[in-house]
Amino acid sequence: MIVHALDVALLLCMPPLLLGVINRTKAAFAGRRGPPLVQPYRDLLRLARKGSVFSGTTTWVFRAAPIVTLVATLLAGLLVPLGSGTSPVGFEGDLILFVYLFALGRFFTTAAALDTGSPFEGMGASREVTFACLAEPAVFFVLLCLVRLSGSLSLGPMLSAPADGHVPSMVLCVAGLLVVMLLETSRVPFDDPNTHLELTMIHEVMVLDHSGPLLGAIGYGAAVKLFVLGTVIVRLALPPGMDAWTGRAMLILGLLLLAVAIGVVESVTGRVRLSWVPNLIAAATLLTAFAFLLMVR
Repeated sequence: MIVHALDVALLLCMPPLLLGVINRTKAAFAGRRGPPLVQPYRDLLRLARKGSVFSGTTTWVFRAAPIVTLVATLLAGLLVPLGSGTSPVGFEGDLILFVYLFALGRFFTTAAALDTGSPFEGMGASREVTFACLAEPAVFFVLLCLVRLSGSLSLGPMLSAPADGHVPSMVLCVAGLLVVMLLETSRVPFDDPNTHLELTMIHEVMVLDHSGPLLGAIGYGAAVKLFVLGTVIVRLALPPGMDAWTGRAMLILGLLLLAVAIGVVESVTGRVRLSWVPNLIAAATLLTAFAFLLMVR
């Protein structure tokens, strides 16, 4: 019980720190000092103290979407084991719930964008769901590989199973998931969380009309999503069999290194053209599909 309470605390508290590490890494590459690591926490507190402005065309969907998305993302995080082989909430078949909790959040986010009646936000929603549909096969191929490896349908045993000679498949799965993570969290090269050019935005254009606490919930939910997907990647890369405390320490270190790597990628590369995004997603799907073929040969 205490271990799971620590896992929940880590899930709630660490995500904004990853954004701080990414921003500091990008600042270092640009030759600047950059904001402090705790700046994302300050931004969330500042938004929580602000008021909200709502368009007269919006309905309850617009107000409920950020909360539903945040809750769905947190629930997905509870299904992932952090320090040990068991997750705070887990059951047989929870991998399907894990995937579709993210889908639920995406549905409400796009529904809120359409609820505003803005053509720009509708354009972003169209791009979001299109790319998400293309990325889903890659995610399911990874899950199939883990089911084949562990013989379980629960994320806890799946992410704790030893590779047993399937290291090449796991490397391909990690590579494919890295691409999916950058897409799902709206990072470069797929999207730029700092841009304000509506014609090039995907996720950010869908939240242009949100403000105050709801905008803070969206930002916090994006950080939690980065944390959860990053946890899955790090757990695949870590060796199995570690005790809970060692596993938790290695997970934290791995997530910080992953955040640094994301900052490096965003510093040395730029956004790709929208017409190239499906090609990158297809490459991730092919990597994970080949990983599954290697496991069933």
